Amino acid sequence: MDSKWRVTDEMRGWKEEERQRVIHSLRSTQPCPPALSAAGAAATPQQQHCTHQTNIMEITQSVTMTTMSSVESTTINPFLDSQFRYVFIPVFYIIFFILGFISNLYVLFVLCCLRQAKAMGEIHIYMTNLTIADLLFVCALPFWIDYYMREGDWVYGDFMCRVTGTFFFINTYGTILFLAAISINRCWAVTRPLDAASSDRRICGIIVCICIWVFVLTMSVPFLVSPGINKHSKNNTDIRRCFEGYQNESKEKKKTVAVTNFLIIGLFFIVFLLIVMCNILIARVLIYKNSPQSKIQSSETESKTPNVMSTFKRPTGVKRRALQMLLAVVGVFVLCFLPHHIVQGPWALAVLEIVNYSETTRKLLNDAHQITLVLMGLNCILDPVVYYFATGKFRELIKAHITKLITCTQTQSYHLNSGSKSESS
Repeated sequence: MDSKWRVTDEMRGWKEEERQRVIHSLRSTQPCPPALSAAGAAATPQQQHCTHQTNIMEITQSVTMTTMSSVESTTINPFLDSQFRYVFIPVFYIIFFILGFISNLYVLFVLCCLRQAKAMGEIHIYMTNLTIADLLFVCALPFWIDYYMREGDWVYGDFMCRVTGTFFFINTYGTILFLAAISINRCWAVTRPLDAASSDRRICGIIVCICIWVFVLTMSVPFLVSPGINKHSKNNTDIRRCFEGYQNESKEKKKTVAVTNFLIIGLFFIVFLLIVMCNILIARVLIYKNSPQSKIQSSETESKTPNVMSTFKRPTGVKRRALQMLLAVVGVFVLCFLPHHIVQGPWALAVLEIVNYSETTRKLLNDAHQITLVLMGLNCILDPVVYYFATGKFRELIKAHITKLITCTQTQSYHLNSGSKSESS
């Protein structure tokens, strides 16, 4: 019986064609010769051996067929789709597209006004590049909306699958790095106000942005050069998945994908810790009580840079807005990016079949992964909130636009009312 189990275990790793060939050979095996002795007589040793071998082959065939059927049953739906994502995700992506497109175009308009007014500082350079990254993601959303409305069937070809997937990657990690740059800039301005006020760091901002774009684009090259479409059958229909399904990949490819995922996760947590440290330093300085040292620093700042008000002299203004910016940046990270990078590791191990999770666990991980993707898309409409708290010039320009809009509306309503009164008289 040990040989039977060894054969069966080997068959588990065989391909379908090899299994069918072995089963066919088992079925075509010649039956044992009939007993020559009288009824009730003992069988000969040859007959006993033949009967024993036949039983082994029948058991082996039965176990093999059971193994094959169980394998087939587990691969019928390798993606473990939950129907909720085909209703849940398109609704949110439509909202993200409308609000994200309008808000980010308006942010670009405001930043262009600042540039024309020669008020383009280092932080505004970061905000401009972050807005461009958000718009790339927003422009790809209509394709993903249609993809989920078709229940996971990509109809736009492999090239567009790779392009839209690349835009998603660029937005995610471009946003993370640009928010990190904004946090470092604010930390520098709060903890070293003298240096920040006396130096023009626009060139530094441009260099940092170039480095971020080069890094993110380099990291996104694998998405552009490797096939994005994976096909599988669903209800006797070929379904084309976009960046879903690694079940049919080789072991080497699966290992490469797993290592890449965990490297990206590790880099994210390094950046996340850096942002947390910067914001802790900002909060410490802003909440720090007035001490002799802080008073001396405040007086020196006012004497050397009279146009720059010390944060210690304006607790209800600068401090409050800086703390709001701090909460906005950390909030975007915790809400939009942290859940995805917590779930991404176990999900990748489940999808790549590196860890043998149960079907229930795989389904839960897949559902959680889909929800975290939606949360990551939320950043395209939350980033303008960060801009509002990040710089005073940005806020002043927005308030001026709102005031102008209200004034124009009141003027138009006044003319309409006066015109209607003159006509009636």
